[in-house]
Amino acid sequence: MITAVSFGKIVIAEQTFTSDVLIFPDGRVEDGWWRQEGHRLRFEDLERLVASAPQVIIVGTGIYGRMRPEPDLERRLKRMGIELITRPTTAAVDLFNLSTGRQAVAAGFHLTC
Repeated sequence: MITAVSFGKIVIAEQTFTSDVLIFPDGRVEDGWWRQEGHRLRFEDLERLVASAPQVIIVGTGIYGRMRPEPDLERRLKRMGIELITRPTTAAVDLFNLSTGRQAVAAGFHLTC
């Protein structure tokens, strides 16, 4: 469960992270998530999550929602049986907290812009 999020900070299972994070369906958290193009979300940026076989990937696109998925990303993941949901990070955290335990959910959270 994510208990707090603010610009540059997220608290997951009572542990504070100050860099972008990936959360796998098994609950494992990996910090230091870097994307190839910073504010452009590409398939390659999500490959580790895709390999974990989630049904849903929730992506927090930044506190101000500035990160954008590449145009065909949602379609590509859908062909693989994975639903992609992108929202500004605060809204994505709320959705993630509501979704956990219901299906295989993975997530990536961009913590700044």
